[in-house]
Amino acid sequence: MNVPASPVSNESAVLIVGGGLVGASLAIALDAAGIAATLVETAAPRADAQPSYDERNLALARATVNGLDAIGVWRHAAAQATPIRHIHVSRAGEFGSARIDADKQGVDALGWTLPARELGAALLRRLDECTRLTRLAPATLAALEPLVDGWRAQINTPDGMRSLDAPLLVGADGTGSFVRTQLGIEAERHDYQQTLFVCTITPERDHANRAYERFADDGPIALLPLAERRCGLVLTVATDEADAIAALDDAGFIELAQRRFGWRLGRLSRPGKRHPYAIHRVAAAQLIGPRAVLVGNAAQTVHPIGAQGFNLGLRDALTLAELVAGAADPGAADLLERYAARRAPDREGTMAMSHGLVRLACLPQPLLAPLRSLALLACDRLPPLQRALARRGMGFRGEPPLAVLERLP
Repeated sequence: MNVPASPVSNESAVLIVGGGLVGASLAIALDAAGIAATLVETAAPRADAQPSYDERNLALARATVNGLDAIGVWRHAAAQATPIRHIHVSRAGEFGSARIDADKQGVDALGWTLPARELGAALLRRLDECTRLTRLAPATLAALEPLVDGWRAQINTPDGMRSLDAPLLVGADGTGSFVRTQLGIEAERHDYQQTLFVCTITPERDHANRAYERFADDGPIALLPLAERRCGLVLTVATDEADAIAALDDAGFIELAQRRFGWRLGRLSRPGKRHPYAIHRVAAAQLIGPRAVLVGNAAQTVHPIGAQGFNLGLRDALTLAELVAGAADPGAADLLERYAARRAPDREGTMAMSHGLVRLACLPQPLLAPLRSLALLACDRLPPLQRALARRGMGFRGEPPLAVLERLP
């Protein structure tokens, strides 16, 4: 069903294009902070219609869950989430591993596993509670016209074309962002020549709330804990092998996953429906334009190694909401420059980490094998390194709590 079409006027301070995981989170955060916004989304307002509310199992960092809780989303998702209390990192064929335990870090969980479709459903329920938000879905951004004090958007809806003026335009419309293109912002692209297969499986042994990340020459493989002793499998393969692997029957696919992961959880079985995703790195040359900003995958799409994509995008959304909440003009140049400066260290560090891990941990470089193993041993045995690794894994970047979150109930 369509969201009832609200009259579109100049009263929206922020126009958000894209209602995926990050765009919806930003809309909710702005509404909670008292900011009127309009959310434009091409998909119908149902969890089964939104492409980003799919079968992936998301590893949500502890800081991410804190943010989702603060904007009122987590209460709708918590029952479907599985806590991650242990993390085990290793590389096939090499000695050394790194282990992180929640109890040693003084927390009940390092993060949580949640299916993307369940987070999407929680976001939709929270969107229904928003009182200052105008939602246009399904709707398509047809054209943008720059104004002296903002942007005029032509929006195609089931009821016809609508015009909306807003002082701030936000592109949250994904890797192939239309907004980014219309702003004339270039993007650096890198094809990893890898494809990700995701599905659920059942291990012979209880996962005990442990997440595994295992590197290999063929790419990383991860197992994430789920309810009912299931695990979310994330298997990376070379793109030129993807069609053959997609054609495997369940027995053949499980045999491949078993060979790649090993036997730490005993025999793997009962694979669910498999979904392939091509892996690319896309980085916008800049985050801001005149009265415009990019967030989430529109700003940066990273390799899924380390599960940083949505965690990074949510930090984009919450940082922008914080700055807009305290501003007389949400599209002011100095505000957007502060946003870009605030996001730069986290963004650049996360992109460098994910890209570097792929290059160092997954490529067949025998001379690096002893160094990689020693690095894992150091992270496992040296408390300062383990604390730093755990803190980063939990999504904490040494910044104070966002002011917008402190103001929310």
